[in-house]
Amino acid sequence: MAYVPKKAVPFVSEFKLREQMCDIGRRIWTKGFCAGNEGNHSYRLGPDRILCTPSLISKGNLKPDDMCIVDLEGKQISGKRKRTSEILLHLGIYKERADVKAVIHSHPPHATAFAIADIELPTCIHPEAEVFLGPVKTAKYVTPGDTRLPDSIKPYIKDSNTILLGNHGVVCYGSDLEDAYYKLEIVDAYARILLLTKQLGSVRPLSSDEMTDLLALKSKFGMFDPRTAPGAKPEVQACAGTDFVSRVRAEVGGKGMMATSSGTVKAPAHSSQPGSFEQAVASMIPDNISESDVEKLVQTITDQIMLASV
Repeated sequence: MAYVPKKAVPFVSEFKLREQMCDIGRRIWTKGFCAGNEGNHSYRLGPDRILCTPSLISKGNLKPDDMCIVDLEGKQISGKRKRTSEILLHLGIYKERADVKAVIHSHPPHATAFAIADIELPTCIHPEAEVFLGPVKTAKYVTPGDTRLPDSIKPYIKDSNTILLGNHGVVCYGSDLEDAYYKLEIVDAYARILLLTKQLGSVRPLSSDEMTDLLALKSKFGMFDPRTAPGAKPEVQACAGTDFVSRVRAEVGGKGMMATSSGTVKAPAHSSQPGSFEQAVASMIPDNISESDVEKLVQTITDQIMLASV
């Protein structure tokens, strides 16, 4: 049998990687995924050498010689600046996943909102999120920089590439810096889409057949998904994040309703609170004037008040 050489991996110099780390930092900062000195990212240079961003510097102002190098225990090997205080989060991922070459931790606002609200990002909703992210879990809150931070995400590292950090932010990881960054963009875009969908008041989850086709396509691309792994349990295969969908449906069902001591009833067209502006206007209107005319009058008076206050 003829020998077939493995495909060569292009060599990238350490300086080029440092430049790429700066470029990724600028893109994160420009996107508004971090503010001030927030966030950090890293790249695996070798078995026991990790290139990482320093502490206390804006990710939009990084320079190649700002980068630090640490070992797998977090001990700084080189660098004029102090390494990021959250490097242990990155190292926890590198130790569990030999295939991961880059990790990015940031605070993209829409995805972080879900982490703060403790609402799981749903699956079976958006094709791109299914293919490029898969199930996104939320880890329990741990103080940033705490040694327990990697333990909080450990249950999800092997079956995920993106994890929400409770009340904190997001961590994404992949085969290189671009891959990890794309996941960061996708998870925030997906969270934003979900929030806009909630405003529209309706969510149509993908059907079982649609999900089967989508996961088959993902497998064809060579992307791992825990839901298609041999022996995957039914709860793993099922659509997740139903809390978000139920919240949308509950809000839609409750529109125009109000809670009273006797149950939920339809809200009145006008405020019934004594002393309200609408009630004061209505009390001065003759009985033969229609309700729609009263509404127009209230709006006209309100507009005049607003103009006078400018």
